[in-house]
Order: sequence, then structure tokens, then C-alpha cells
Amino acid sequence: MSDPNAVPDSNRAVSEMQALMTEITRALVDDSDAVRVEVLTDQDATVLRLHVAPSDIGKVIGKQGRTARSLRTILGAASMKLQRRFSLDIVEAGRTDDSNDSRNFSERD
Repeated sequence: MSDPNAVPDSNRAVSEMQALMTEITRALVDDSDAVRVEVLTDQDATVLRLHVAPSDIGKVIGKQGRTARSLRTILGAASMKLQRRFSLDIVEAGRTDDSNDSRNFSERD
């Protein structure tokens, strides 16, 4: 018999992480209306794609990627509590993966 709470708990964990990244990022940037967190879910992991205005990309990445690394550290610490793997990709708003000059700032392990 499967646990009826498994799916809602997973969905709740994803929505909590999405809200966390949205709130932290909005506090960092000038154009908070452009902040959007897209969720890509796989069986064992979830990717949060953080979209920000082109003028705010530097604020989210920080000097030598320190701010982005800090966001990923917070995400990792919170995901331990929720027992689900999360990763963070930072994307300029208005860009897509199809674009040849797409700037997708992700840090892979």
C-alpha cells in the first residue's frame, strides 16, 4: 500500500523551495517583478530555473559567483531537510535554451 501523503509532500517541498528562491532573489535585485522561478521535476531531482532581468544578472551571480554559490548552498541545506535533491540554474529573463547566445549560468558538480 502506498503512502497517500507522498505526492502532496513532494509537491509541497517543491513549492516551498520555489517560494524560498523567489523571496531571496527579489531581495537581491532591482527589478523584482522580473524574478521568476521555473520548476523542472524529474523522478529523483528538481531543477529550479531562476529567471531575472538582464540588468540584475550580475547581482544574482555576484563577484566570482559568490552570491550564486550562496544561493545554491541555501538550496542544498534546505533540500536536506526536505529529503529531495534540488539544483539551481540562473537564466536571464527573456532568453530561452534555443537561443545560440543563451546565457545559462549553472554550476554542475
